[in-house]
Amino acid sequence: MSNSSSISHFLLLALADTRQLQLLHFCLFLGISLAALLANGLIISTVACGHHLHTPMFFFLLNLALTDLGCIYTTVPKAMHNSLWDTRNISYAGCVAQVFFFLFFMSAEYSLLTIMCYDRYVSICKPLHYGTLLGSRACAHMAAAAWASGFLNALLHTANTFSLPLCHGNALDQFFCEIPQILKLSCSKSYVRELVLIAVGICLSFGCFVFIVFSYVQIFRAVLRIPSEQGQHKAFSTCLPHLAVVSLFFSTATLAYMKTPSISSTSLYLGLSVLYSVVPPALNPLIYSLRNQELKVAVWTLMTGCSHEY
Repeated sequence: MSNSSSISHFLLLALADTRQLQLLHFCLFLGISLAALLANGLIISTVACGHHLHTPMFFFLLNLALTDLGCIYTTVPKAMHNSLWDTRNISYAGCVAQVFFFLFFMSAEYSLLTIMCYDRYVSICKPLHYGTLLGSRACAHMAAAAWASGFLNALLHTANTFSLPLCHGNALDQFFCEIPQILKLSCSKSYVRELVLIAVGICLSFGCFVFIVFSYVQIFRAVLRIPSEQGQHKAFSTCLPHLAVVSLFFSTATLAYMKTPSISSTSLYLGLSVLYSVVPPALNPLIYSLRNQELKVAVWTLMTGCSHEY
């Protein structure tokens, strides 16, 4: 293959060699996608229908649920299809779309996680200024900025990556179309430009991560001043899982995109990819939303039509 114009499709990495393992992977991905659809669908419906949930925290949770669904359903259905039908093909246009939407939803999700951390910081450390700093207009602007930054980031990277000539075959060592794997196929020195963009993106993400960690340090300091042990336990049980999921997402995504020589095993790299592309979006409904008592009551009310328990 001389250049990218002659490539009509890419070959994704096969998740398993035997038919039994392929069907097992299909069932696992099917379970994850259905659970994500059910959980995030409930969150979106509940927040949209519950007028008492029209607050900044639940507004951002609704946006996070949308990005979670987008992340899962950008990569998982094609992996399920390939496992079920024992194929590796993805069309060139399908690969372009997968790269764009994956980056779009992932970038927007990380921005939303940063904003949600700021929301918790203001609510705990500056409660008297909460209405001023996080009014309805400010929340709408922050959410719009998260989605817009995700769109621009995805557009920039997708256009830059697929403008490169590809002449090293069409096989990708990944179960979905991912930029580092596509860059391996490039035969042009201009791929360094995309590596620089990735490095800049990771530096910006690291800045957000530092902001998140700093905010949680301030939150923990404020929580430790709470006289009630029950209040401290509730705050820590809420904040620590959030920080753990963000850390998992950032660390595994960084390792996957800045692949080091120590990650030479394909199976290890595949595991890292699943940890940042599938696990956080699947866990977010449980970590951020369904552990919230107010939201659980609202979900129960929506499902049963009984509002007397609220």
